[in-house]
Amino acid sequence: MDSDFYRIKRLPPYVIAEVNAMRHAARREGRDIIDLGMGNPDLPPPDHVIDKLCEVARKPDAHGYSQSKGIPGLRKAQANYYGRRFGVDLDPETEVVVTMGSKEGLASLATAISAPGDVILAPNPSYPIHTFGFILAGATIRAVPTTPDENYWKSLEAAMNFTVPRPTVLIVNFPSNPTAETVGIEFYERLVAWAKENKVWIISDLAYSELYYDGKPTRSILEVPGAKDVAVEFTSLSKTFSMAGWRIGFAVGNKQLIAALTRVKSYLDYGAFTPIQAAACAALNGPEDIVVRNRELYQKRRDVMVESFGRAGWEIPPPPASMFAWVPLPPALREMGSLEFAKDLLTHAEVAVAPGVGFGEKGEGFVRIAMVENEQRLRQAARNVKRYLQLKGVNV
Repeated sequence: MDSDFYRIKRLPPYVIAEVNAMRHAARREGRDIIDLGMGNPDLPPPDHVIDKLCEVARKPDAHGYSQSKGIPGLRKAQANYYGRRFGVDLDPETEVVVTMGSKEGLASLATAISAPGDVILAPNPSYPIHTFGFILAGATIRAVPTTPDENYWKSLEAAMNFTVPRPTVLIVNFPSNPTAETVGIEFYERLVAWAKENKVWIISDLAYSELYYDGKPTRSILEVPGAKDVAVEFTSLSKTFSMAGWRIGFAVGNKQLIAALTRVKSYLDYGAFTPIQAAACAALNGPEDIVVRNRELYQKRRDVMVESFGRAGWEIPPPPASMFAWVPLPPALREMGSLEFAKDLLTHAEVAVAPGVGFGEKGEGFVRIAMVENEQRLRQAARNVKRYLQLKGVNV
């Protein structure tokens, strides 16, 4: 039998998995690895959310199939969130769908709207599902920069002028994973106008909407008048409410895209477990003090990490948002490359980070550091890094 499967052949090696395997092996040996590699929140969800999960799970009728597009109360809660937070009016019936995490939603939408041979514009470096989701659907990726400067717009124009067939979808992700870059409403206004002129759909990933720092709130593309004509946006409860393992996300916006995603999902799943959806309602409808506390906590971790790593001899640009820092390799070790550096750092400093090349070839020369350990552990990681740099002969 032929085991040379078409879609598997199109997937590049997942280099981050190599570091993850090393981390697991080291921990099995009893080594104390400080894991700053994966964006896995170390904080629990709010008590009232867990209480609601337990309450609904005890109901005898709560254990059957749920609704693939999400229970009505949860879709309404998400619409209300967009109204409060961004001033955006959404119809819960036609402009909101619940996904099993934004990752599943992005992949299902890619399946719904792309065909083999379609060209998709995606940032490089980027979160892997932004490209892999469309690659699995048979589409072709053309890379555009992550940094939203004038070079970004020149790259979009070049892509439209010189790509055959013309691109049909553009993916944007701000705050960016992995680079933590942000944009203002002026960027989205220009982007919506560009998309309408070029007849391109926009998929916006806003997973880090509530992890912004220094009093500068993130913006939604849907705040732009007319954005719903061309755009759909994904959000998640994973980081906002520390509910990563619960797998609750949303897609909102353009009715045609939402309908396409909803139809594909109806063939693939019956929706998240109903008690989890009910608990997600409690999160969105409940007090927002946990959101503020999480934001303040991550900002404090950011400041501790920047200060302590800097004193250790490794300068970290402070991220304006997200739970990640996008960090150039120490200049003296740049020739190692991000993958070998990440493996060496894990071996000799017992600190795990994500190699930048795992987010695309333009990520080479960087690593992504997740702020998912407490301040004491971050300072311990900095001490380990200092010893590592000294071991490598770097002046610190």
